[in-house]
Amino acid sequence: MTPTSITPAYGYRDLPRLMSLMTGDEKHGPAATSTLDVLWVLYDRVLRVRRDTADDEDRDRFLLSKGHGPMAYYAVLAAKGFIPEEWLPSFGSWDSRLGHHPDRTLVPGVEIGSGSLGHGLALAVGSALGLRAQGLTRAKVWALVGDAEMDEGSNHEAIAFAGAIGLESLHVVAIDNSSATYGWRGGLASRFAAEGWFAETVDGRDHEALYEAFTAPHPGVPRAVVARVESKY
Repeated sequence: MTPTSITPAYGYRDLPRLMSLMTGDEKHGPAATSTLDVLWVLYDRVLRVRRDTADDEDRDRFLLSKGHGPMAYYAVLAAKGFIPEEWLPSFGSWDSRLGHHPDRTLVPGVEIGSGSLGHGLALAVGSALGLRAQGLTRAKVWALVGDAEMDEGSNHEAIAFAGAIGLESLHVVAIDNSSATYGWRGGLASRFAAEGWFAETVDGRDHEALYEAFTAPHPGVPRAVVARVESKY
């Protein structure tokens, strides 16, 4: 079966079953499950991209910076028809398209190869800048990061730059499962707000709260949503 022949009829309740098809010692289970609800709300209700529009120049871009443990990402892509369910049991095997880190050359719908933490947000800034330069104002860029990778200096440069130039098409969702080395005074959202972003913290398991945060207007500034989930420890 090829991706173009998929006609899925999956819902949120199917995701645990799809994730259970992926096994192995390097699953990074907590990293994967922490992103599940955010990914579902984005792909089900927010992102303007489908399997048949994945190459359209004005599509929304989703960049998974938190690329380790991508089981939830693959499950959502399967549920939404980007990849066939039959690929999932091969996760992590030597001849599989579904590696322990996503590969944009192997997995339909994946925008960047990721897993090296601290790169995705800067790539999202560059993508948003490129779209703006081309006049593609309808396209939005979304990056999903983890709270631990916010320890990386590259992210702070990206946050400061995007805020300074008012990069309105840029959206960041930060999964906060208390993995950061030191944490953030005032919470992680305060780091974005200090640089001029529209930022808020919501329950990362509450689909309605996530949807409202993802779709809230933020004219002239980038948007950051910190999604709090249970601690991984």
